[in-house]
Amino acid sequence: MSSSSAAQSVVEHIVLFKLKDNTDPSKVNAWVDGLNALSSLDLTLHLTAGPLLRIRSSPFAFTHLLHSRYKSKDDLAAYAVHPTHISVVKEGLPFCDDLMAVDWIADGLTGPVGLSPASAIRVTVLKLKEELGEAAKGEVLEAIKGIKGKFGEVGQVTVGENFSPGRAKGYSIASVAVFKGVKEMEEVDSKEELAKPEKDKITEYLDNVVVVDYVVPSPQSASV
Repeated sequence: MSSSSAAQSVVEHIVLFKLKDNTDPSKVNAWVDGLNALSSLDLTLHLTAGPLLRIRSSPFAFTHLLHSRYKSKDDLAAYAVHPTHISVVKEGLPFCDDLMAVDWIADGLTGPVGLSPASAIRVTVLKLKEELGEAAKGEVLEAIKGIKGKFGEVGQVTVGENFSPGRAKGYSIASVAVFKGVKEMEEVDSKEELAKPEKDKITEYLDNVVVVDYVVPSPQSASV
């Protein structure tokens, strides 16, 4: 785990899972505990996993999320092939119905790299229309970066282009907004009109969007 007030660059890693409805809860809890135990790996700056708080928009019925951070693409690649990681992934395969994974470089991150229990995060993953050029893509990225300046309740916003297309289902831009807690996230929702100009500006560029909310659990409640 790591924290810093100076701006830095990290690699964000998000995996969204859909678990089978009939899975034994004890098996799910053991698997989620195993995922969270990966936070002890030296490669990992931050890692949290658990059930979603809610799906705000998605064509997929995801149930769980893993969010982790790394110093570099090399560290993420080393994590992916680490024997402990591979072992935990294999444990979940029998009851994992679907998944999506995205990775991006978060430049200029300020504040703690490791997120405290009860922190709320909103993950947004965008699928852009195929004919869009680089200028339109840049508009989308800048619009999302501007969210933090409009809402004091937002502690961090990172956004970038996904560099791991293999499991991304064609989605190419991802972001994480971090809040102190659910209360602060819901306060932003109550002021959504402030973001309407930016939202309207990029909507025409979107083919589809996934938006999910998640609360970082305490170590004791991660398996709920």
